[in-house]
Amino acid sequence: MPYALFKKIKQALIGEDRDLNDPAIFHKLSLMAFFAWIGLGTDGLSSSCYGPEEAFRELTLHPSLALIVAIATIATIFIISASYRQIIEAFPTGGGGYVVASKLLSPTAGMFSGCALLVDYVLTISLSVSSGMDALFSFLPSPWLKYKMICSLAGVVLLVMANMRGIRESVMPLVPVFLAFILTHAFAFGYTLIVHAVDFPRVVSETATGFKSAYSDLGMFGLFMLIMRAYSMGGGTFTGIEAVSNGLPILREPKIETARKTMTYMSVSLSITVVGLMLGYILYHVAPTPDMSKTLNAVYFERMTADWPWRAGHIFVWVALFSEAALLLIAAQTGFLDGPRVLASMALDQWFPSKFAMLSNRLVTQNGILLMGAAAFATVLVSHGDVRLLVVLYSINVFATFALSQLGMIRLWWNARYREKHWKRRLAVNGVGFTLTLFILASVASLKFHEGGWVTILVTGSLIAAVLLIKRHYTRTGKILQRLDMLVASVSLEMDQPASGKAPEYGPHSKTAVILVNGFNGIGIHTLMGVVRMFGGIFKNYVFVQIGVVDAGIFKGSEEISRLHANTNSEVQRYVEYMKRQGYYSEAFTAIGNDVIREVIDLAPKIKERFSSVVFFGGQLVFPEETFINKWLHNYVTFALQRRFYHEGTPFMIMPIRV
Repeated sequence: MPYALFKKIKQALIGEDRDLNDPAIFHKLSLMAFFAWIGLGTDGLSSSCYGPEEAFRELTLHPSLALIVAIATIATIFIISASYRQIIEAFPTGGGGYVVASKLLSPTAGMFSGCALLVDYVLTISLSVSSGMDALFSFLPSPWLKYKMICSLAGVVLLVMANMRGIRESVMPLVPVFLAFILTHAFAFGYTLIVHAVDFPRVVSETATGFKSAYSDLGMFGLFMLIMRAYSMGGGTFTGIEAVSNGLPILREPKIETARKTMTYMSVSLSITVVGLMLGYILYHVAPTPDMSKTLNAVYFERMTADWPWRAGHIFVWVALFSEAALLLIAAQTGFLDGPRVLASMALDQWFPSKFAMLSNRLVTQNGILLMGAAAFATVLVSHGDVRLLVVLYSINVFATFALSQLGMIRLWWNARYREKHWKRRLAVNGVGFTLTLFILASVASLKFHEGGWVTILVTGSLIAAVLLIKRHYTRTGKILQRLDMLVASVSLEMDQPASGKAPEYGPHSKTAVILVNGFNGIGIHTLMGVVRMFGGIFKNYVFVQIGVVDAGIFKGSEEISRLHANTNSEVQRYVEYMKRQGYYSEAFTAIGNDVIREVIDLAPKIKERFSSVVFFGGQLVFPEETFINKWLHNYVTFALQRRFYHEGTPFMIMPIRV
C-alpha cells in the first residue's frame, strides 16, 4: 500500500496529527470534572450493573439481608474515597497504585502493584464490555443471544479505535448515554421510593426478622460468612476508585480541585445507585430468571413498569438497559485511560519495554492501548464473556493495589509526624482504609480462590515473572553501557582545558558529517569517535542532530516541555563545542517531538540546504547475540531512518557499537 494512501486511511480512522507546539494543547486534551467523571469515575458507577446483583444472588434464601450488605458497601465506598483523597493531595501529578507503592514503599512493591493494576484494567475492559452486552441482550429477543459474543469482541475493537483518536474524543460521544443512565436510574429510584414509601417500616422489620431467621438457621459464624460472601461477591463495586488518582495528569487545572470534584461525583452517585438497586430488589421481590438470560436490573425495571401502559413501560426498560450497556462500555474507558498510563510509568522505570512510554501522533500511548485491547479481546474470547466468571477474576487484584497504596500512605504520615500538624487524623484515615482493604483482599482471595480466583493470581504471577526478566535485561545492559560512559569523562576533561587556535570557518560546500545523538553520553561520543577514526580528515564540518523525545513522562505540562527544550539544546551544544576545539566547524539542529523518525526527516532538508555535501551517521548497539528479546526491548530507529533516507537518495551510515 502506498505511504500516502496509508496515511489518508490512518487519518480517517484515528484523526490528524496533533501539534506539540500548540500553547493550548494541554488545555484541549484535559478533562474537566464532569467529563473526568464519565471517563474515569464510571468504572465505579458502572459496577452497579453487576456488583449489587452478584451480592444479591448470594442472598437468595435471605434477601432481606441485602440492606445490611448495602450499608456496609456504602461505608466502604466513602472510607476508600477519603483515603484516596489524601493520595491525590500527596501526589498532585498523579498517584496511582504503582507510583504510590514505588515511592513510599519500594520499587519492587510498586512493580507488584503495577502488575496487579494492569491485570485489573484488562479485566475492567473485559467485564465492562461483557456486562454491557448482557444488559443489552436482556431486552433483545432470545434468538439474538448467539450474536452476543461477536458484539462483545466488536465492542473491544471499537473502543481501541476510539482511544487511538484521543482521550476527549473517546469520552465526548458517550455523554448523552451517560446522562440517559443517570436520568433513568434516578427516576427509577425516586419512583420506587414514592410508590413504596409505606413499605419502609416493613422492609426494616423484615431485615431484622431475616437476620434472626438466618442466625437461627446458620448460627453466628454461618451468618457472618453469608454476609461476608455476599459483600465480597459485590466487591467489584469498589473498583475504579483509584482511577481518579492515577488519572490526574489528564485532568483540567487546578488538577487537585478537579480530582476532588470527580471523586465526590463518583462516591455519591455510586452510593445512591447501590442503595437504590438493593431496595428495588427487595421491594419488588426480584429474583434471578430460571434461564439466567436477564440481569436482576432488567427484572427490576420490568416489574417496576408492569402496571404502566405497555408502550411507556417498554420504552423505559429499553432506554434504561441500553444506557446500562452504554455506561459499561464507558467504564471500559478506565482500562484504556489508566492501563496504558501505568504501562508507561513502568516502562519509564524499565519494567516494560520503553516503546510503551512513547506517544503517537495523536499524543496517546498507542502501544499501551493496543496491548490492553488485545489482552481484553483474548480475555473475552477465552471466558466467552461470562460475567460471573469475570467478576470472580476481577475483584482480587484491585484490593491488593488498594492495600499497598494505603500502607505506603501510612508510612508517609508516620515519617511526617514531626512536621505534619494533622498527621494523626491522616494516618487514621489511611489506617482504616488499609485495614479494610486488606480484610476484603483476604476474604475475596479465600472465598473466590477455588471458583476461579486462582487464575487471576496465576496470570498476575506470570506477568510479574516476565517483568522481572525484562528489568534484569535492562539492568545488565545498563552495566555494559557504563563502560561507554568512560568516554564522557575523558572528553569532559579535555573540554575543561582552555581553547586554543582560531575558530574554524563555515564551509557550505565542504564534506559534512551529520551525526544523530541522544544526549551527551557514551553512545553518542562512541559514534562520533568512530566517524573521526574511519574517515580522518575527509569531513570538515560536523553537524549534530538531537530530538527531544516527548514521552508519557514528559507530556504532563508546558513546564516539562520547556525543560526538555532547554536540556536538548544544552546537551547537543556540548558536542558542538568539543568539535570546534578539535579544529572543525560544527553546528547543531534540534527539534522536540514524539516521533524521532519524522522529526529527523523534517530537519534533513534544512541541513542539506545549509551544507551541500552531507552523509548522515547513526550509532546502533550490537549485542553478542541478536535475539527477538533484544529487538523487542531496544530501539532500532537507525535502521528505519536508513531505509527512509535510502529512498530519498541520501547516504546514511550505521556505526555499530558492540556491547
